[in-house]
Amino acid sequence: MNRDAVQSLHDLELAALATAGDRRAFGELVRRHNAGVRGVLMRMGADPATADDVAQDAFITAFSRISEFRGQGAFPGWVKRIAARQYLKRLRRRAPEPEPEAEGWGGEGESAARMDLDQALAGLPETERICVTLCYGAGFSHSEAAATLDLPLGTVKSHVKRGLDRLRVRLGPPAADKERAHV
Repeated sequence: MNRDAVQSLHDLELAALATAGDRRAFGELVRRHNAGVRGVLMRMGADPATADDVAQDAFITAFSRISEFRGQGAFPGWVKRIAARQYLKRLRRRAPEPEPEAEGWGGEGESAARMDLDQALAGLPETERICVTLCYGAGFSHSEAAATLDLPLGTVKSHVKRGLDRLRVRLGPPAADKERAHV
């Protein structure tokens, strides 16, 4: 099968071909979804080099386990879950770092400063950042995130809620815009 033909196939068709041993089909899946996997890892807190390493490991794992992909969900979600779990294993092996201070969240001096999502996520405490990223970036349910992190479900839900609340404040319109909206 030529390159153009492979590129025109749907992810499910590519996964089926990869299950049958077609490396070119799996290579196309990697090409399509590598940036998304790296993005989730970086939002979880990985530096670019670590994100590259973990993404590569995740795709190697996905290739070896491609027969387990049943197409019940989207391929990108499946491989992002593999990558997220691998990154969490790396985090557990390293020494714990102190949580960043959440100062400046919604403070007056900060209200005019705009940031993008990646910067806002980086400002969250590690556990909140990971819970939000797993549930909203990697497609984990709260239950799946709780099982992966070995935390109670209620704790994961609390971390997600607090993280989302902080992101809303941080990414919302500046205070002056909010005041004008209420006039």
